[in-house]
Amino acid sequence: MRKTETSDRTNSSSDSQNKLVVFDVEGVVIPKGKFLLFDVVGQKNLKSFLEATSVGVFYEAGLMPLKRALESLYILLKGFALNQFLVVFENVPLLPGVEETFCELRKSGIKTALISSGIPRIALENLGQRLGVDFVSGLEVGVSDGVLTGEIWGDVIEPDGKAVALKQIIEGNKLSSYYLVGVADDRNNLSMFKLCDLKIGYNPDFVLSRKSDAAVRGELTSIIPVIKYGVLSSPNHNLPRNTCIREAIHIGSFLISLVCMHFLNRYFVAFLLLLLTILYTSSELMRMLGTHVPFFTDITKSAARKSEYQEFVSSPLFFALGIMLSLMFFPEPTCYVSITVLTLGDGFASVFGQTFGNKQIPYNKIKYVEGTISGFTFAFLGSTLFVHPFKALIASAVGMFIESLPLPLNDNLAIPLSSGLALAICSSII
Repeated sequence: MRKTETSDRTNSSSDSQNKLVVFDVEGVVIPKGKFLLFDVVGQKNLKSFLEATSVGVFYEAGLMPLKRALESLYILLKGFALNQFLVVFENVPLLPGVEETFCELRKSGIKTALISSGIPRIALENLGQRLGVDFVSGLEVGVSDGVLTGEIWGDVIEPDGKAVALKQIIEGNKLSSYYLVGVADDRNNLSMFKLCDLKIGYNPDFVLSRKSDAAVRGELTSIIPVIKYGVLSSPNHNLPRNTCIREAIHIGSFLISLVCMHFLNRYFVAFLLLLLTILYTSSELMRMLGTHVPFFTDITKSAARKSEYQEFVSSPLFFALGIMLSLMFFPEPTCYVSITVLTLGDGFASVFGQTFGNKQIPYNKIKYVEGTISGFTFAFLGSTLFVHPFKALIASAVGMFIESLPLPLNDNLAIPLSSGLALAICSSII
């Protein structure tokens, strides 16, 4: 076990002090985006599904406010039977470690709450009973003759709505003296975090990771030592099988550079990657809708993390896109170097960070110094196969610095684009 940056503050509140742990729901308790997009809207028709998908993309890109996005999603559910809606929600799988986490908190006398902007309160109440949760807060949905009207309302969908909901729980249940712990995964929870004494980012996005006192990955049970004792569990240095497979694919893709350099036209390889990406996207959509696609689904199941398998696994898409953009827009040998920094640099940074990592990067609590240094070393050595060592040094240093940052752009895009651009600038100067 090792202390977090908030250990002193957490430990100053004895274990006997009353605590309330407030959980975001989607992405922490249940898979993110699965219920509304795939399990409900996806069962209506293809047109509704495509509309809902576009809404999700615009929201995640920051181009649509939360309230408008939710209103657009629920209008697509007009006419959906409420009973069927609730049955579908009851069958949504919980993320790994959820039941064990709530059971342990309950045994410790710690109160819990679920606050969601996207899930109706009536559905959360059923989930709360299943997990033994003390309080729930969600949006309200319009119902007429047993079917959804498409209307939604409530504090949680308004700006800073989760903070308002948390205040109502505190004031309505006389919990003002309680020590508040927030557990969330994305930027929509920032207002709630401001009210919390301890902020835990669970697989957090780039915004929330910077605002968190502690950031954890893996199963939800990892948050228990932070809540109870103010310490993070020591990293598990044994790589699970799915991680080994995933990183083997990541690192092995370095061979694409060698294949393009000696055997195949790089634009032809980029075209093949595009076709593979289309096939993979189709297979993932079918998997999320309940259809097993041989080979693709099997690979996803073998390589995906437990916490992401219930969701649409998008990392391979960004990875393939990063390689395709490098092949198409950077000249030779710059394109091969950018692919090398992505495959060898990012791949070995992940392997060594998970295997030997003990020192977190101060500005990015989910990355380790040992991983970034190892990634730089392998990226540099691999890049020297294509360019002068000085240029390899520049590209690798820039790429691995970008890898260490909490950025809104996916690493699989940010790393090759930044390293390739740095090398292109360096080559034009020298």
